[in-house]
Amino acid sequence: MRRIVILQLWVVGIVLTGCLGHQGQVMAPGGPEPKIALVLGGGAARGFAHVGVIRVLEQEKIPIDLIVGTSVGSLIGAIYADRQSSFDLELIAFKIQKDDIFDFSVFASNTGPVKGERLEKFVQEKVTHVNIEDLPIPYAAVATNLYTGRQVILDQGPVARAVRASSSIPGVFTPATHRNQTLVDGGVINNVPVDVAREKGADLVIAVNIGKNVVNWNATNIVEITLQAVNIMANEISGFKMRDADVLIEPNVGTVGMMDFTQKEYCIRAGIDAAKGALPEIEKKIREWKSQRTPGLSAQG
Repeated sequence: MRRIVILQLWVVGIVLTGCLGHQGQVMAPGGPEPKIALVLGGGAARGFAHVGVIRVLEQEKIPIDLIVGTSVGSLIGAIYADRQSSFDLELIAFKIQKDDIFDFSVFASNTGPVKGERLEKFVQEKVTHVNIEDLPIPYAAVATNLYTGRQVILDQGPVARAVRASSSIPGVFTPATHRNQTLVDGGVINNVPVDVAREKGADLVIAVNIGKNVVNWNATNIVEITLQAVNIMANEISGFKMRDADVLIEPNVGTVGMMDFTQKEYCIRAGIDAAKGALPEIEKKIREWKSQRTPGLSAQG
């Protein structure tokens, strides 16, 4: 109980700090409004930075009309698409432990030592809407068909199974079976799926990349080595796709190990700092979009 109270007080402190910060008016009344998508990339434990980014966007009243996520981005995105509250998201994030996600089997499977059932159950417990199409914020998770190599966009059906599939890192997680497909982590082909947000009609895309710095001196076992290899691959593949984002946010979490769940506070703060630094560009992009569609309105800044 004491630990929960301390965590709640810390989150309240973050809220108050944010409220004393930037107070820009982003969305002017009247006129058309852009459909803004938030794209959350993969990166295992570094994904706590997504929580900080969402906190800032919510505080600044920047609307999120669509969430697209890969791997841990699909997990964080699903919780927020369901709760629509960064406060709830932070409380859940602080309670997440490695064992909530990684259910290592004593008898390691030849398809991956982590079964994935615990991750799916965690999502079922934390996300109140069972199916994606019922989420208050439109949402999609990105996975990869293991046998064809094709991208699979999961925008219907059970939220928990979509998150599990999108997060099934090959060599670590047992692949997920969904709608007669064998699926693995979306980061294999599209770690920061900006193009998916565009396909779904986004006018402006805010993308969050937590895999920029791939240096990791602590990959000492088979799971960490596999995670590191996937991270390097995903970073290389996503480089050119991220260029199509209107705003790219890259929290400084490169020193955090992919399995290090002890750095939650650091990652969340890094997300907050990076998002605050991106606010002027976000506001500029929104003004430019509105000015191009509203007669007599000129963009400033």
